[in-house]
Amino acid sequence: MEQAFILGAGLGTRLRPLTGRLPKPLVPLYHRPLAAWAMDACVRAGIRRFAINTHHLPEPWRGFPEAAGHGGADVTFFHEPELLDTGGGLKNIESWAGDGPLLVHNGDIFTTLPLEKLVAAHLSSGCPVTLALRSRGAERRVGVDASGTRVTDMRHLLGVDPGSHVFSGVYCIEPEFFDRLPAGGAFSVIPPMVELAREGRLGAVVIDEGEWLDLGDRAAYLEANLRLNLAPPVHPDASVRCGAVVERSVIGPGCEIAAGARVVESVLWPGSRVLKGARLEKCVVFSGRPVSGSHRNADL
Repeated sequence: MEQAFILGAGLGTRLRPLTGRLPKPLVPLYHRPLAAWAMDACVRAGIRRFAINTHHLPEPWRGFPEAAGHGGADVTFFHEPELLDTGGGLKNIESWAGDGPLLVHNGDIFTTLPLEKLVAAHLSSGCPVTLALRSRGAERRVGVDASGTRVTDMRHLLGVDPGSHVFSGVYCIEPEFFDRLPAGGAFSVIPPMVELAREGRLGAVVIDEGEWLDLGDRAAYLEANLRLNLAPPVHPDASVRCGAVVERSVIGPGCEIAAGARVVESVLWPGSRVLKGARLEKCVVFSGRPVSGSHRNADL
């Protein structure tokens, strides 16, 4: 399998106001766009060709392959003037995907799952779709059979199983799945998947190795930056003046923290400026405006 579709068109409503500046998949996580980590996971699984859909704030996507560190990758963007949802967005790339299998990866999650296990399970399953599942997590709304290789229910829509596993937002499809998706318009991909489950043809593979985080809201985004150890938290191109204090924070490239400032458990997007004497705790500095004064749990 050599092609993947990264879902990049969501509105990011739960992460506002941060997504007023960037679409959610481009919000930085340890100095890189969130979707760059998704691209890394796909490349490790052998993917060489990418489709990405856009809707909200499409302009920042233009430099994404270079920002992701994959400047030579084959990336095609599909802009959606009207949001097509997960199913409509997938249907929209049908001609691009052609007659080969496709890996689909949500753009608003962070994962180090060994996706090669998903690819291998899918290619041997004989199913039109195979979901990557986790056995731990809060949203366990997918039921599986005793073998763990077939989905029996999703969101209890079939009334068969209330759920024991979490859908990771990563899955593989065969070209025949496109035939189940109506042409035109916005719709979720879940109903056609549920129909496959009803037929016993929705594959599953449980992958508990690696990290998997849904960064859909501010609390999850801040926690991921504070908990993960993906790179030096203070970027080498950031400037932290003598006398400034930085504790358990992620400081992006081009940031300036003045003498006497204190930054604790916070995230500074690239180019942010914290002025002399400022006090920040559990803050996200994203707007590009210099920050002064004392703030806690604020988006600045």
